[in-house]
This record gives sequence, C-alpha cells and structure tokens, in this order.
Amino acid sequence: MGIVVLKFGGTSVGDVAKIKATAEQAIREKAQGNQVVVVVSAMGKSTDDLVALATVINPQASTREMDMLLTTGEQVTISLLTMALQAAGQKAVSYTGWQAGIITEAVHSNARIQTIETTKIATALADNQIVIVAGFQGMSENGEITTLGRGGSDTTAVALAAALGAAKCSICTDVVGVFTSDPRYITGAQKLREIDYDEMLELANLGAGVLHPRAVEYAKNHQIPLEVRGAHVTETGTIIKEGTLLETKQVVRGVAFDDEIARIRVSFTSITAMNIACIFTKLAEAHIDVDIIVQSIGEDDGPSAVSFSLKEAALDEAVAILAAYKDVIGYDSLVTEAGLAKVSIVGSGMVSNPGVAAQMFTELRQADVDIRMISTSEIKVSVVVPQAKMLVAANVCHTAFEL
Repeated sequence: MGIVVLKFGGTSVGDVAKIKATAEQAIREKAQGNQVVVVVSAMGKSTDDLVALATVINPQASTREMDMLLTTGEQVTISLLTMALQAAGQKAVSYTGWQAGIITEAVHSNARIQTIETTKIATALADNQIVIVAGFQGMSENGEITTLGRGGSDTTAVALAAALGAAKCSICTDVVGVFTSDPRYITGAQKLREIDYDEMLELANLGAGVLHPRAVEYAKNHQIPLEVRGAHVTETGTIIKEGTLLETKQVVRGVAFDDEIARIRVSFTSITAMNIACIFTKLAEAHIDVDIIVQSIGEDDGPSAVSFSLKEAALDEAVAILAAYKDVIGYDSLVTEAGLAKVSIVGSGMVSNPGVAAQMFTELRQADVDIRMISTSEIKVSVVVPQAKMLVAANVCHTAFEL
C-alpha cells in the first residue's frame, strides 16, 4: 500500500483499445489501495511521424523547436488516457512534464532531470485522483521546454518514483519481464524472477532493450525497486533490486548481444609516436561513442597499435576525423572492419568464480566463432565477433552457462 508509479511505452498506448486497457490496469492498481501515478509515452509511432514531418519542412531544425514539436506527442496520450479514466468513473488529471514540476538542465534533446517539485502531484493524489504524467519531457529553470532523449519516459517514471517516495515503479511493456536473453532469437531463454541493479545495468548497456540504462542507474542510486512487466496482463514480472536481497546467485545471469558494430585499428611505427589522447579527444568532441579499446605495444619501441569498437553508423565520420588529424595523432596506417557484433555474458557471480571467461572462449572456439576483441569487468565478459555468427555465439553462451 502506498504510491505506485506505472510507465507505459508507445506500443502499449498505440490505439483506443490499448489506452482503455491501460486505464483498466491503473484502476486495478488503485483498487488495491494504492495511490497511482501513470507515466506514458507518445502513442505508437507518432514521435517518428513528427520527426519525419519536421525533416520535410526543415532538415536542419533547431533542437529547441524539435523539443517543442516532439513533446506534443505525449500531450495527446495523457489527455486521452485521462478521458478514458474519467469515462470509467475515476477521478483523474493529466500533467505535462513541466506542469508536473520536472526541472531539467538547460539542454535540448538530451536533458537530465535536476529536481522535481512534487506539490501538484501530491495534492492530486491526496484528492484521490489518478495522476497521468507525460514522459520524456520537462522544463529548464529558464522556462524552456526540454526532452530527455532516448529512454526518457523510463527515466521520468523512475525519477518520479524517487521524488514521491513510491513503494514501487513498474515499467509496463510488450514483454512480460527480463529474460536471460532475447527469447525471439535465443532458444530456451527464461524469464528471471529477480535481477541485481548492476547486472541489469550491464545488460541494458550491452544491448538488452527492455530498459534504458539511465533509468536503471537512477533506480539504483535512489534504491527504487523496479518491476518490468507486461502491459495489460496480470502476470508478475521481473523485480530489479539490490543484489543482497536476491534469492538466486547464478554465476551468469544473462546473455546480451548488439549488432552493427565496427572496429578501427590505428597503427604507429613506435610507441613514442602514439598520441592516443588525441584520437579519443577528437572523437568525443564529435559525440562519437567508443566502446572496447585494446592497445598493443611493440618491444623496444617497435610498431604499436590501438584498436577500438564503435557503431557502424559512426564509422565513416570517425575515419574522416582521424584522417583530418593524422599529422597530430601521428599514426602510420588505419584499418577498419565492419559487419561485426558484440556478444556479452553478465553475472555478479563472476567475481568469485574464476574460469568463466575461459569457458566462454572455449565454447566459442568449438563453435567456430572467431573473436576479434575482448572486454571484461567484474561482472561481464564481452567479445566482438563476425555479425554472421552473433546468434550462434549468443546461443552457445546461453546453453553453456545453463541459463
């Protein structure tokens, strides 16, 4: 009993029937004695439609005007959902992000939440109303409408749960929970009953699309229990919480994979010629995200190299930047490779179980999967492999670790 925050994505409110089903789910939650806040995204593909419309009118539209445009999508959803609740005899009120008191950085298109003034929401809840809040949006201190970027509605929901002291935040989506891997592609993938914040954060960063990493990070920092559950179903989902509370501690908890990866190898005649800082500074200035980085150093100041992975979509721009600064970087040659993928195993049990990486590499070798790059942390091992072998590698790992 207490405040419960429910979040519904665009596909879960994509038409009239789904909006009514969302209203029914909120009513069921309220009937259990909870105060209910519902965060929603724009209906279906309406955000994509707005982006396409803007592109036709002005392909170089400013981020400020794009924020003004895109926030209208959620405004449509919150009003329709509130109407559905009122039609069902419920007291309900809708708020845009700025009406709900969400204050962000003065950054357009990818702002971070700074504070939430909860007075208006708390007053409505005290009046026995179901509160509907537009996800993905807020307002800067100087009164500008802002958006939170990719996964923004997830972040809105978790931030509201933290600010309101909610008992739980449920992310209601088109899957019934977090699985050991993507069940659409991995044979035998199982729904997890519980998972650690850190494990979920790694899976989210490594390609598991069920939750955005920012939302998981926010939940961890504020110790908000998260539930990933199916929209419009009564089946219990997956609880994400602190690791010490978990009942099960398997060594590996999940397998994630991400396609369309590329690799760049920058070679130098000697280690003294390497200006690695310049490479990554220039890429960062262009907002190009780099993932795995591997350095190889030759003996006696001999030939050396640094390799790194990135998304294929950024490959051409990255190469152009490195070519423009070749004299400053001081490299001898540059080689690229596209058509790659990243496959990762995640589990906090790896910390106290040596040999996990060796088992993974052995299984991949026996499956004839070539490894291009390797990255490890305390709770994950990632390998870059040919994209054509991505699902083979993921299935092999899933089977090998008995998930």
